Amino acid sequence: FLARDRYGIKPLHVYNHNGLIAFASELKALFRFPLHFEIDYVSLGLYLQLNYIPGPNSILNHVSKLNPGGYAVIDRNGAYETGTWYTTPYTPGEKIKETDAPNYETAKKDLKQLVEAAVERRLVSDVPLGSFLSGGVDSSIVSLCASNKIKHLNTFSIGYKDEPFFDETNYANLVAKKLGTEHTVFAVSNDDMFNNMFSVLDYIDEPFADSSALAVYMLSQKTREKVTVALSGDGGDELFAGYNKHKAEQKARATNLLNTLLKTGLPVFKMLPKSRHSRMANIFRQLERYSGGLQLSAAGRYWAWCSFQGKQSVLSLFKNKATVNEAELDKRQHAFIDVIKEGGDINDVLYADTRLVLPGDMLTKVDLMSMGNSLEVRVPLLDYTVVDYAFSLPGSYKIAGNNGKRILKDAFRDSLPAEIFDRPKHGFEVPMLKWLRTGLKNLIENELLEQSFIQQQGIFDYAEIKKLKEKLYSANPGDIHAIMWGLVVFQYWYKKYFAAHAKST
Repeated sequence: FLARDRYGIKPLHVYNHNGLIAFASELKALFRFPLHFEIDYVSLGLYLQLNYIPGPNSILNHVSKLNPGGYAVIDRNGAYETGTWYTTPYTPGEKIKETDAPNYETAKKDLKQLVEAAVERRLVSDVPLGSFLSGGVDSSIVSLCASNKIKHLNTFSIGYKDEPFFDETNYANLVAKKLGTEHTVFAVSNDDMFNNMFSVLDYIDEPFADSSALAVYMLSQKTREKVTVALSGDGGDELFAGYNKHKAEQKARATNLLNTLLKTGLPVFKMLPKSRHSRMANIFRQLERYSGGLQLSAAGRYWAWCSFQGKQSVLSLFKNKATVNEAELDKRQHAFIDVIKEGGDINDVLYADTRLVLPGDMLTKVDLMSMGNSLEVRVPLLDYTVVDYAFSLPGSYKIAGNNGKRILKDAFRDSLPAEIFDRPKHGFEVPMLKWLRTGLKNLIENELLEQSFIQQQGIFDYAEIKKLKEKLYSANPGDIHAIMWGLVVFQYWYKKYFAAHAKST
């Protein structure tokens, strides 16, 4: 009997082929056995859009990820059956009315009590325990609740020496001072992260190309020097509408003149220079993505805003266009986006996030990078009592205008510094474009994306790879850094794990 936690905090892989069943928390454990592996090219197609592989599929045929809240039963004859033991109590398209929910003040108090209790349950430990404290709302709330139970709580944040725009240590310091925690700031440079890049690549046993994993790896590495268990604020954005895409979705659903103008401006926006690495070029990039999203249904828009490139662009990368079963690719995509109904509200989007982004990207990133440093991370905001309650609340309690995470902020506003609320969400981006053009250039040009290797490998069309390389060095790179990083990570995995295993067996 196998079972996985409700939300996919921890992984569970199952190999099931020709009467042989094996299971492990990591693919690298399965690679130790002389099993027959084949690449799942539909998974690769999804990966090249998202930069991660959503479950229940993996990068390999015959290897599945047990679904969050799922279980499997294997009998002595090798029969394998799966089922579901937990489902988030939410019906897509439901559009919960304020009149059917607790009033806002009551809901705020209830939520605060649930979060406090969830944190307290995760403080039980016979080893040193601390809390991540980025200076954002979620980690500040978790640290607040923990510090109310533990005197001189150890808190940890990472500072970016070379990226002052993304450095939030001033906010973390404000919170730490207010809470009276023993706060440690780890100041890292871009060179520090670049020097740890290959440790990350070596540890990843399935292609995973969220570049912010480098920062999580560094934070976990440094935190492990002081404690063995750390609390994290993961889940807050997905439950309470904390991402910029949630604000964009709210705006996109409005019928107004501005949206009409932006919708018709798409041809113009496509011609403008776009890049994340200059202010105006990034605005142009965002305008094109937003305008493109306005042309789509709510479900289609969600997928587009989760992706770095569209399906047709991905399919063009393959040497044999029939390599990827397009019907299966569409089927897997729709399994995630069909929960977003035209008559629904932001809760549909958040529900989709808990099924796609949260387990596929965010929780995978934290688990990989923390386990790579022998650090246990606990996520109180994903206590089922908090999640179930969050999905019983109207969307208006979570986001109003530009105010995302509205009720979560208001529940704890009186206990934390005012400065951490109502400020722009920066997130963090490593200087990947620069690295791809400089420090990783030799790896790209002479090894992983080199013409003879691409042709020998037989997966990709080198002519299309060459076009991507040319765009990488152009003055209008757009999101090419994410696309190229995704290819680099896959190729590195292919050589280290897949090709090496095939050779050994």
